[in-house]
Amino acid sequence: MKTLTAILAALLLSLPAALPAEQVSGIAALVNEEPITTFDVEKEKSNLEKNIGSTTPLDNAAREQLHKVALDTLVNKKLIEQKATELDVKVADEEVRQAIEDVKKTNNITQDQLVAALAARGISFDEYKAQLKEQLERARIISLEVRSKIQISEQEMRDYYAANSASFQIDEAYRVRQIFFKLSPQATDVEKKRVAITAEKVLQEAKKGSDFAELARKHSEDQSAKEGGDLGFLKKGEVIAEFENVLVKMKPGEVAGLITTAAGLHIIKLEEYRQGKQRDFEAAKPELEELLFRKKSEERFAQWLDDLRKSAAIEIRAKN
Repeated sequence: MKTLTAILAALLLSLPAALPAEQVSGIAALVNEEPITTFDVEKEKSNLEKNIGSTTPLDNAAREQLHKVALDTLVNKKLIEQKATELDVKVADEEVRQAIEDVKKTNNITQDQLVAALAARGISFDEYKAQLKEQLERARIISLEVRSKIQISEQEMRDYYAANSASFQIDEAYRVRQIFFKLSPQATDVEKKRVAITAEKVLQEAKKGSDFAELARKHSEDQSAKEGGDLGFLKKGEVIAEFENVLVKMKPGEVAGLITTAAGLHIIKLEEYRQGKQRDFEAAKPELEELLFRKKSEERFAQWLDDLRKSAAIEIRAKN
């Protein structure tokens, strides 16, 4: 199942920029007698408008729709908060701390970088922690009220697999390592010769059986160098022509001769060849369960939220 960490990892980029502090001007709505302020609505509208990314001003009809969507979103949030209170759903400070560590790890950033990124969006670290805690509470209440009640049967998975078998195809692919020597198109003949001599020496070491990954770490001028030149699986048809023309003739474990591209010189090793084939049901089963679980979760959550709204006392006040 999709982990909570994966959801939270995206939160850093999705948090709205803070609005300037201002006097709360009134009440936009009451949800079971709890207020949603006009300031809350304006803040939500600002976030939505930013996500739209339009460079042209919105007309009156679009602004009215934006107001409606913002208010509707806040009503839903308020209902979820109230349900969390009713069920006594609480998130400990340690859980928030661990979630922040997970966010930093997933985004490969330090504490200082996180604080700087938040500051650039007008959000303090304490505000971020509070918003993250709210996200955790919502995720937990949804898990209790929605996801825990979902069951995926074997027959459902088989039916979906039969109707969408083309989606479970394993593509023909090559797992490749490379050692790359950068060469600018404007390089002089002397520079081209120097790089070619160096590349040829490394190629001979590779062909004699030296550890290819270590050679890549030592000589390659590509980001994959730190991974021992590992490029992962490259799908047939999506590999650059210069590579594919060579790879189709290679056997796993072989090292090809120097390959020239517009970027420079490459030495490649075919680590593994994966033949294209249809994945059988058992192999696809974990993915099928995840896919159907997510689909049902979305449907059940929408219904759950709709039921909450129907049973709630919601008063929308006219705009001044």
